[in-house]
Amino acid sequence: MILDIGIRDVIDMAIVAYVFYKLFMLIRETRAEQLIKGILVLLIATRLSQWARLYVTNWILDKTITLGMIALLIVFQPELRRALEYIGRSKFLTKSIVEIADEELNQKLSEIVEAAVSLSRQKIGALIIFERETGIGDVIETGTPIKGEISTGLLINIFIPNTPLHDGAVVIRADKIMAAGCVLPLTENPNLSKELGTRHRAGIGITERSDAVAVMVSEETGAISVAIDGKLTRFLDGKTLKRILKNAYKPENEKPLFNWKWRQKNE
Repeated sequence: MILDIGIRDVIDMAIVAYVFYKLFMLIRETRAEQLIKGILVLLIATRLSQWARLYVTNWILDKTITLGMIALLIVFQPELRRALEYIGRSKFLTKSIVEIADEELNQKLSEIVEAAVSLSRQKIGALIIFERETGIGDVIETGTPIKGEISTGLLINIFIPNTPLHDGAVVIRADKIMAAGCVLPLTENPNLSKELGTRHRAGIGITERSDAVAVMVSEETGAISVAIDGKLTRFLDGKTLKRILKNAYKPENEKPLFNWKWRQKNE
């Protein structure tokens, strides 16, 4: 049998394995992971009841699974949307929103990092969202339009306590501050530390639903954090923050083949 396996069979198995791996990475550490485990238990129980000739039990389990497939489309709606957005972000289907010259990008990132470091030093809370390839216009519409140039002074002034726009998030699209005071969806990850407040949970939440990058400054500790793809990296200095942001905006063909992984603390 092994000798009958051809190159097409190997390619077929490789494609299936890759798809399953990507699906697993999408649902990992989400409520979908627990639901998948529950479905597997039901499937095993159905087969066992069929083998043991428990006809009534098997009929109930079989109908439950049939109805469950319809329910999954509703329950897994966030995960399905995330999967479709992931496919839609493929480089052969889309063109990156952010197309800024390298010199200008460095200047803009320097303004942002300087603002984050200043806010960190003063222990002023901040939440800055960078739109990448997935449009988050619905989030921008929840805030107050600004459409201003990126500058350290403007970012600091927005987050000064007791000012009209200090609550909520600032959203940056390309080289513009589009809006401030924006409302973000909170993460549903049950494994996050109880120490993380609403600001961090909102930053992680938007990166779970899109490819946006979130920068957070804690008002309690002044710690600077970054969330990408639902993963939180904490306690960053200005130099490391700029490096992460620049790497996030590089086109795929400009990124190194092997990337050093940043130390992540999902606390």
